[in-house]
Amino acid sequence: QLVESGGTLVQPGGSLKLSCTVSGINFSTRAMAWYRRSAGNPQRDLLATISREGTPDYVPAVTGRFIISRDVSKNMVYLQMDNLKPEDTGLYFCNTPSARFQPGAVWGQGTQVTVSA
Repeated sequence: QLVESGGTLVQPGGSLKLSCTVSGINFSTRAMAWYRRSAGNPQRDLLATISREGTPDYVPAVTGRFIISRDVSKNMVYLQMDNLKPEDTGLYFCNTPSARFQPGAVWGQGTQVTVSA
C-alpha cells in the first residue's frame, strides 16, 4: 500500500515536502520513485528515483529543485520540492521505478500539488 500526502496549493517559487508511507513490500530492498501526472496527461511521468542504498537520480526538469529521500526505519519516502513552478502542478505518486512498466501495478491515490499565484 502506498499513501501519498503533503500536497497543497503553493505560490510559484515556494517549497513543499511530500511524504509517502509504504507498506506491503520489502521497502529496505527496493528502489523507490516519485511520479507526476499532469492535467490532460494520462501517464505518470517519472521525476526522481532513490536506490535502496540511498542514491538519488532526477529527470532534468526537476534537477536542482527537488530532493528525494527515504527513511527505512519509518518506511517513508519524501520529496522536497523547492522553487516550484506552475508546470510542477499535478498529482504526485510514489512507487517503485519499475511500476510504470507494470500494467497491474498498484498505485496510491496520489497527492495534488497546485502551483499558482
